[in-house]
Amino acid sequence: MTSTKETPSIENLYHLDGKISVKQAVPFGLQHILAMFVSNIAPIFIVAGASGLSSQDTAMLIQSAMLIAGIGTLIQLFPIFHKVGSGLPIVMGISFTFVSVFTYLGVAYGYNAIVGAVIVGGIIEGILGLLAKYWIKLITPIVSSTVVTAIGFSLLSVGASSFGGGSGSETFGSATNWILGSITLLCCILFNIFAKSYFKQLSVLFGLVVGYLIAIAMGAVDFSSLQNTAIIAFPSLMPFKPEFNINAIISTTLIFLVSATETIGDTSALAASGLNREATLKETSGSIACDGFISALSGLFGCMPITSFSQNVGLVAMTKVVNRFAIATGAVIMILAGIFPIFGSVLATLPDAVLGGCTLMMFGNIVISGLQMMGKAGFTQRNITIAALSLSVGIGFTQVPEIFAIFPQIIQTVFAENCVAVVFIVSIILNLVLPKNMEAHTEA
Repeated sequence: MTSTKETPSIENLYHLDGKISVKQAVPFGLQHILAMFVSNIAPIFIVAGASGLSSQDTAMLIQSAMLIAGIGTLIQLFPIFHKVGSGLPIVMGISFTFVSVFTYLGVAYGYNAIVGAVIVGGIIEGILGLLAKYWIKLITPIVSSTVVTAIGFSLLSVGASSFGGGSGSETFGSATNWILGSITLLCCILFNIFAKSYFKQLSVLFGLVVGYLIAIAMGAVDFSSLQNTAIIAFPSLMPFKPEFNINAIISTTLIFLVSATETIGDTSALAASGLNREATLKETSGSIACDGFISALSGLFGCMPITSFSQNVGLVAMTKVVNRFAIATGAVIMILAGIFPIFGSVLATLPDAVLGGCTLMMFGNIVISGLQMMGKAGFTQRNITIAALSLSVGIGFTQVPEIFAIFPQIIQTVFAENCVAVVFIVSIILNLVLPKNMEAHTEA
């Protein structure tokens, strides 16, 4: 009798608006936060270091990032005015896409100019999201599926880098990191094979917990950062006075356009892998609008742009858990981490190698989702040409960024190491210029 009562609740994990208990929701929400936490704060460390910010300023930005990411995730789950937010289980976080341009702008104009550019660029992206119906037709199924595939491929090196111990780590590729990454990955796989019922979908959380405990036992976890961390503190509004530098604004707005294309890809991938359907215009429009306006809000708190996290799209693709309440518990955890810095500091001690062991499979799932979307779009000669050439140029050229040396610095900053941006531009151009009836031309 008990199992009969529980079954509908368990099945509701795989439905957007299904009713589930808090006890069931929390593990899945926590799993999403652990999957993205390190990646959420890593861009802040990089940009803050390049901009010459103090450790106190960096800690404040991390706190703000968790709060804004939690608010942004809730808005994605439960749209404002049915316009801002997708209504899909999209988890938001600090975007890696802006790191290269911000490291340049931080040195050239200072962090205050970055803040001003984030506010302006975010508003522009938000407005573009609300007006998506006028331009979204450019994003055909073959374009979006190619972009999703590119997102997956671009993240594979991120997963591998984490597996090795994190880019720039003194112990990168060490035996300790190999052991931690391998054990974590193995735990995820074995738990997914042998666990029963919906517990199977907690394989990433299980792998993270086991990997973390083993890392502690091996002395690979540094708790020193917890000593001076306040238990409770509230993020500051306008901690940096915005400076509106036109060069910084133009550069940042261009990256916001790139970020919007990634959001389109993430939204398409999530709908395809988690809901087995295409994303609607309303969902895509709301998703982009949320990205933009929440990024502007992030700028008011002195922080970097917020965007949809491909890591969590990969997690949804793997678990098929799309319940909004389950993901909302994760958003609440992020907000609490923004108010209680000690909570975020504990999560920040999670070793990169442990995270890498979990993310390898997740990122691979994004690639597979993109390929499945291509299959649904159809492998016509035209579609094959668009996908093949876009991926070849996008992934190939960005592997050798020196190829962009003849272009102005702004072009190099935006495209030289951003394969998703290049894939998007090439696929859009090909989709516009290639004849619609290529098969007829080939037969002739």
